[in-house]
Amino acid sequence: MAKLKVIAESVRSKNAGPFSLTVDIFCGSNKNLEKISKCLTPSLLSKIFLLDEDQFKKFEINNLNVIKISFPRPFTQGSAKDRDLHGSSWGILFGEIEID
Repeated sequence: MAKLKVIAESVRSKNAGPFSLTVDIFCGSNKNLEKISKCLTPSLLSKIFLLDEDQFKKFEINNLNVIKISFPRPFTQGSAKDRDLHGSSWGILFGEIEID
């Protein structure tokens, strides 16, 4: 097993509006895309981030070897409880996920 940040070329996150976040995983190859996509299931993400499985939307862009995952922000962007105004720290959290 290895962490996602080791297998992928890059993992970054950003706002997808005031209520959503998107994580972009640049896999580098089709082989890595398949391996990562197989492991990053809604079930696993649900357990890690304490959201319902159906709240994760995963998109594979095969010709670019990219996986995009969108999900609701824990707090509305800019609200008093929001600790990541730009959504950039989520990529770091995803990078720590162990991939089989």
